[in-house]
Amino acid sequence: MLVLEDRLMLEEFIAVVREGRRVEIGPAARERIRRGRDRIEAILAVGIPVYGVNTGFGKFQNTRIEADKLKDLQRNLILSHAIGVGEPFPAEVVRGMLLLRAQSLALGHSGVREVVVEALLAFLNHGIHPVVPSQGSVGSSGDLAPLAHMALALIGEGEVEDKGEVRPTADVMGETGLSPLVLEAKEGLALINGTQAMTSLLALFAADVQVLLTTADIAAAMSLEALKGSHAPFEEAVIRLRPHPGAIETAANLRALLRDSEIRLSHESCAKVQDAYSLRAVPQVHGASRDAVRHVLEVLKVELGSVTDNPLVFPEEGRVISGGNFHGQPLALAADYAGIAAAELANISERRVEQMLNPALSGLPAFLAEQGGLHSGLMISQYTAASLVSENKILAHPASVDSIPTSANQEDHVSMGTIACRKARQIYENTLWVLAIEIVSAAQALDFHKPLRPGAGVEAVYGAVRKAVPHLSTDRYLKPEVAKVREMIRRGDFVRSAEAVCGPLN
Repeated sequence: MLVLEDRLMLEEFIAVVREGRRVEIGPAARERIRRGRDRIEAILAVGIPVYGVNTGFGKFQNTRIEADKLKDLQRNLILSHAIGVGEPFPAEVVRGMLLLRAQSLALGHSGVREVVVEALLAFLNHGIHPVVPSQGSVGSSGDLAPLAHMALALIGEGEVEDKGEVRPTADVMGETGLSPLVLEAKEGLALINGTQAMTSLLALFAADVQVLLTTADIAAAMSLEALKGSHAPFEEAVIRLRPHPGAIETAANLRALLRDSEIRLSHESCAKVQDAYSLRAVPQVHGASRDAVRHVLEVLKVELGSVTDNPLVFPEEGRVISGGNFHGQPLALAADYAGIAAAELANISERRVEQMLNPALSGLPAFLAEQGGLHSGLMISQYTAASLVSENKILAHPASVDSIPTSANQEDHVSMGTIACRKARQIYENTLWVLAIEIVSAAQALDFHKPLRPGAGVEAVYGAVRKAVPHLSTDRYLKPEVAKVREMIRRGDFVRSAEAVCGPLN
């Protein structure tokens, strides 16, 4: 059970979103929520105009709303703003949105009642997921459209996904004993003013990309052995002269994976002076992506403990302040950086694939085919990798440099952060394919070096690959096999295989 108190850690987020850990409100959080709500009630009692409490929204900020219309105001806000489009977000993204919104409200600066947070957690704990379209957020005033679709379900409207089936919210609520939430003053605005869609997307990406980074090091080590590359560029003496943290981590991984290599001993006296950059500069390239992800994790650490509502309630001071905490720019820049970092893993991976498949570069059979000409071997896998890498380059164009004014120019600068996070996720998915192609290619290339054995970590991963994908002796339908390797990467199978023989990897 996760108890919402002060701060949410990424590991806790993943445990709830993917592993189904239940969530409840802690005593300290309940007290904060009550104090924040008391301040809103005090404002209502004296009739002070406060944005979103007893006024309209956006350009309607100066329109006063009568006391008997305040519930209608909040309900109308949800109904009018739930106009997103596109494919629905996956259930795990929506679960993240529910959790993150509950966490932010539980910090006590949004002025909602406890019942609002309890409603979010009830959906989460029952496994009921609002259908939330993925397109329509400009990433400032928060994720208005996505969060409005999430809130729509809380008030009994729209549709939800329950046990894999999309159904009307009202029907599912009736079966589970949940009641539609009747929103009071400020509560509709508090539900939709925030960065929870983009934060959920980026947090899931950050969890997954860490496995991708280590697997990219594994793929590079396999390719290096397949191409009889030099181990010297990864020595501590080299890396300490330019000691970026990511480069240090990647080089250490490569040394561990390549330890006790018979292939290395077989070419110690060869005439080659140095390798191509895609082999020699792995610590510098992969390491830079590691450092980018490190920055993303720091941004998320702050965001997971933040209040992104507007206006903000300060019960101790008796104040309500309009600010800009809903603006997605910190996440937008981080997500663009994250997407570029993942795209570079694919870029350099595809170059290593070309090194292995091109006989002029590898010294191996063309396209790693047993009988070139009769067989095409892995020829077209490099085409696919090249296509995905090119697509990634288009996706890596930063979303955060764009801004289109909204709400009659009241909201005149927006972040496009949700677009940045969605793009980063697609780049990650494409990069999984490219690394899968590299690992399949490297396993095929290593077959031609037998009986020489690669480094112990590489050999362990090679063995895991061969249990799933046999040697390519004749042309066959390879797509299902590459897809199987791709899912093994996603699950972290190859990281576990390597660590079983060479210890923990960075």
